[in-house]
Parts: sequence; structure tokens; C-alpha cells
Amino acid sequence: MSSGEDGSAARDAGSAGRHRIDVEADEPVRLDKFLVESELELSRSQLKKLIDAGDVLVNGQRPKAGRKLRAGDVVDVVVPEAVEPAAEPEDIALEVLFEDDHLIVVNKPAGMVVHPAPGHPRGTLVNALMFHCVGLSGVGGSDGVLRPGIVHRLDRLTSGVMVACKDDAAHRGLADLFARKDLRREYLALTAPAPRDLTGTFDTLYGRHPVQRKKFSSKVSRGKRAVTHYRTERRFGDRAALLRCTLETGRTHQIRVHCADGGAPVLGDPVYARKPRDPELAELAADLGRQALHAAVLGFVHPVTGADVLCETDLPADMAAAVAALAGGSGSGE
Repeated sequence: MSSGEDGSAARDAGSAGRHRIDVEADEPVRLDKFLVESELELSRSQLKKLIDAGDVLVNGQRPKAGRKLRAGDVVDVVVPEAVEPAAEPEDIALEVLFEDDHLIVVNKPAGMVVHPAPGHPRGTLVNALMFHCVGLSGVGGSDGVLRPGIVHRLDRLTSGVMVACKDDAAHRGLADLFARKDLRREYLALTAPAPRDLTGTFDTLYGRHPVQRKKFSSKVSRGKRAVTHYRTERRFGDRAALLRCTLETGRTHQIRVHCADGGAPVLGDPVYARKPRDPELAELAADLGRQALHAAVLGFVHPVTGADVLCETDLPADMAAAVAALAGGSGSGE
């Protein structure tokens, strides 16, 4: 299942399950260091617990954390399912853009987590949806107990259009649309500096950053294909620009990574952008307190009724204020 710019519900399973990793190291490397840098996305303390519990095997035998691995070794890891808090209904206001018996589309504010997780047990979109809706897809099922109705998601610090499902038929149909990339998905991104060209396409390989494994990169030697089209809505000299980005694929953090790797990172991005040297831009980024990224448009064919559904939203207040400040400052809008 593919999804929007920030990931899919399917990806939430994380590293749980059985993993077999073939060692291709040029030089001997410690087991714990090797696993920290793998795609399991687990901390040293988590990995130590797995090793101590016998959930990590090297060539079929229980190792110590300091075991030196060499090319040709095979590492088997069993990661148990994470225990997450069950969702409870909460009376949280929602901006509803579309709703019928099968679906609900909302404008998620920046700062709202999509579903409960360790550290965010309450105040999530799922909590709000469970209060607002009579039913949501997957409730009581193995996939839906923790995140009922969720087909895709946005990061906590990304605002904008999200769709959730009220029944399993709609859920299956929407999941298929995301998998086939048969949706219209447009984001507004405020970048600093502005990209060199007014329009363009990023068509790259995409995968984990080769060194910083919690980040993603489009500068990898192998990975999945990622495609982002952009056009400039407003340009503020070379300092900044408001871009409309259209997703052809939906990799995790795709727009943020493509913009950053293309030399025009999203303003305020805490992961992929550095603090701007320009004092005004630095102040705007601090005022935003998040990446200036908004899911502005979501369009699709209703999976149950066959009707066309198109939901569009304006820039949220914080991004609109940043655009107004840039337009009224030394970098006038073009």
C-alpha cells in the first residue's frame, strides 16, 4: 500500500516480524553496531534486549552483542509486535471537508498525531474520529484495533487533507487506490531558498539514508522510484518560494527529501533543513515551529459509490502568515 507524502498505515507495523539479513561487510563489524545501522530502526537498548532474549541468531547460534560479523554471515532477528495503547473516543473538534456513510475527509491541523502510539496515547485524529463517527473500518480486526479507519497518514507536523474509512469495503477500495497511485495529491510547500527552476520534476531512487538510518534520501545507489512534480506558486526572489508539489509516488517524507536534496529544503523542517542564515527566514522558521508543508488537495473516485470526490484546503494560518511576511519584506513576491 502506498500513501501520501508522510507514509501509510501499512508502514506502521515497523520492524515487527522475522528478518534475515545477509552480511556484506568489507571489514569485520560488531553485531550491535551492524544492527543499529540496519533498516530495523531499533535503538541499541532495544537490540540488546533482543540479543539477551535469544531473538537474534548469527548463523543459527545465539551471539553476544560484541560478536564480530564477517561477509557471508547470516543474521536472523525476531522483533515482537509493539504494544500500543488502544484508542478511546475523545470529543475533539474536526474540520470535516466531506462525509457520507462510507468515508470522512478532514483537514488535519499541524501538531495532531494521526493515531495513538507510545508517547501520544490521547488527542489523536483516531480518538477524534471514534467520537465523531458511529463506526470506523477495522474496529475489532487485527489491523484496525489500534488505528481504525486509517488508510494513509500525515506526520504530526504536516497539516492538511486526510481521508478515513467507516466500513471495510471503503477501506479495501481506498487501499487499492493508494496502491495503484490512482489519486490526486497536491501539497503546498514553502521552501528556503527557492528552487532554481520555476517548474520541475524530481524522478529519483529513494531509500534509507546510507548513514543516518532514521532519515530518507534520494541520493542512494538502489531503492524504490520516487517522483515529485512541482511548480512555483509564488517566488520571493531567490530567498524562498511557495511550491505546489504533486505526488506521482508516495514515499515517506518524499517531498521534504526531494526539496532538500534538490537544494530548496522546506522551511522549518526539523530533520532535512538547517537553520537559515537569513535572520528573517530564521525567525519565520522559529515562528512556524514545524515544516511548512500542507496537504492541500486530495481527489479520488469514491470506492463505493463511484462518485468523484475532490477536497481542497487553503494555506493554514501559520503558513499564510509566513507568505505574507515574505511578500511584505525585502523579498517581494513575484
